[in-house]
Amino acid sequence: MKNQEQFDVVIVGGSYAGLSAAMALGRAIQQVLVLDTGKPCNYQTPHSHNFLTQDGSTPAAIAAQAKAQVLAYPTVQFRNEAAVDVTGEDNHFTVTTDTGAQVQARKLLFATGVRDLMPAIPGFVESWGISVIHCPYCHGYEYRGQPTGMLTNGPVAMEWSQLIRNWTDQLTIFTNGEASFLPEQRAQLAARQIAVEETPVQEIIHHNGYLTHIGLADGRQVPLTAFYARPEFEQHCHLPRLLGCDHNEVGRIVVDSMQKTTVPGIYAAGDATTMMRTVSIAVAGGTTAGALINHELLATG
Repeated sequence: MKNQEQFDVVIVGGSYAGLSAAMALGRAIQQVLVLDTGKPCNYQTPHSHNFLTQDGSTPAAIAAQAKAQVLAYPTVQFRNEAAVDVTGEDNHFTVTTDTGAQVQARKLLFATGVRDLMPAIPGFVESWGISVIHCPYCHGYEYRGQPTGMLTNGPVAMEWSQLIRNWTDQLTIFTNGEASFLPEQRAQLAARQIAVEETPVQEIIHHNGYLTHIGLADGRQVPLTAFYARPEFEQHCHLPRLLGCDHNEVGRIVVDSMQKTTVPGIYAAGDATTMMRTVSIAVAGGTTAGALINHELLATG
């Protein structure tokens, strides 16, 4: 039987969380393999914000610089392969990739992110991350004071509109059907001068991802420059669930403050674990995971 390559840690997912963990482990002189398929969820987002020293850089540029810096450490390898199977247990994992290769690892880190499940609205996918956006902390400043919409309804709309109202006073809630607001909630929205549009959304009208109008089912076109939405998501990688890692009620991998999952020897970090989907949070989680994995490796010899 062919001898399998041995690594201290295999990191599945080589974006911000995975790369930051690889740097921490590489600097701790652990043998690390990063597996990545090059499909980040923010691939078409033009700018990243709220990350010191990189504010306004493209996500791709940040990732490319990070990869180059991480691979300067001879203890880190990077392969453009997907993990398709994992067997074994703590200190004795075997990872199989989509090329058929098998490697052994003492610890695993899943930094595989999530896949957004886009609604079937023409123009939504093309505008996602550009002018159809999910987070005012990531994008709100760039669209401050501009005509803005929100695709939401009910109690979530009340909470979210209060937040986004901080960035613009030209705000419309698109409920995509009958609104589910109590009379007192409608009064609160009216007092804040937040409009409610119940006609179903038919189309996102845009130029190269930059929104100009929302097309409604009755033929009207509402001029907007930004449109907030929170589509459902699924885990990008099914392996943590197959390995027995607990997930919470909305589908994120459960981790503790040290990024440990509920399965010994398996860690997770980044968007797969948190609702705070920003580069800085992913980097912080990856660094935490890398440091704690190193401590665990040293403690167990």
